[in-house]
Amino acid sequence: MTPTLTMDAKKTENPEEILVIGPSWVGDMVMAQVLFKRLKIKNPGCSITVLAPDWTRPILDRMPEVEFSIPDPTGHGELALEARRSLGISLRRRQFTMAIILPNSFKSALIPYHAKIPRRIAWRGEFRGMLLTDSYVLNREKFPLMVQRFAALAEFKQDKPPQNIAQPRLNIDPNNLTCTLQKLELDPKSEEKILAICPGAEFGVSKQWPAEHFASSCRPLIADGWKVWIFGSANDETIAGEILGELNDTEQQSCVNLCGKTSLEEAIDLLSLVKVVISNDSGLMHISAALDKPVIALYGSTSPEFTPPMASKVRLLATDIECRPCFKRNCPYGHQKCMQDLKPELALNAVADLTAEL
Repeated sequence: MTPTLTMDAKKTENPEEILVIGPSWVGDMVMAQVLFKRLKIKNPGCSITVLAPDWTRPILDRMPEVEFSIPDPTGHGELALEARRSLGISLRRRQFTMAIILPNSFKSALIPYHAKIPRRIAWRGEFRGMLLTDSYVLNREKFPLMVQRFAALAEFKQDKPPQNIAQPRLNIDPNNLTCTLQKLELDPKSEEKILAICPGAEFGVSKQWPAEHFASSCRPLIADGWKVWIFGSANDETIAGEILGELNDTEQQSCVNLCGKTSLEEAIDLLSLVKVVISNDSGLMHISAALDKPVIALYGSTSPEFTPPMASKVRLLATDIECRPCFKRNCPYGHQKCMQDLKPELALNAVADLTAEL
């Protein structure tokens, strides 16, 4: 488990003390592990501390490369100049030797600057060059993937994309898994076929597959003996209810609605038990991939060309209508055809394909 850094924490004896300013989104934090892994290869004795929003800490806790995490005291999108200055000054006692800033914003570079960290490395953006010691101009065509952009910052040279990027892989806590199963009164059998569906998307409804499509995908699988676990936060309880409402009473008995009933740590451990995952482009999709589960990823307003799930077995589903990807939170035209036209049969075919080798 990643310990929370207290201000009286002792400096380690590792040759490099690295502070990483992490991303705010759960999925992006999963992908940031490619940087942590690369730093450990380049600097085997280094210590990595990640500063990020508190809701990403469960992800960091499952990454063996991360020694410490610091909760970001500022709200998402807040400039909070004085709070960032105060935190930066308080971190001087840690004597960090290097900082790597993953977000592209000006404000994200302020804390390492006020901490007087000797090397402050990031991609150039938002006129923040004055806050950095090493800034690089991003060639988006050479670095089309987020994981390439993250991993490249461990190389300290950005002329070409890094090769052999290690995939994100999260650890499981067996004790927490046992407690979670007991709490939720779940007793899955090792041979049981469990389908995980992740119907939510914090980004916006333009990334959500319709409830009736999820239900239409679940129905024949349930008839074939599958169980369905619905994963999501409390914000996803509505769409989970809509999915269940599309199923009859008998089909509902094969479903477990976990939306709003698990912490992120518990969801990670429970996902380790499923056979295959059908998910919108979301944090849970990337978590499932980092558990190396077969993932069927549904793309509407976004594109897998930037942040695809990094699992061994993946099927990427998207329509080819002209207006996608628009990267909007809500459909600009109101029809959401990019998701409506993504038919359940495609997901069912992908399930059959991915599970044929299991």
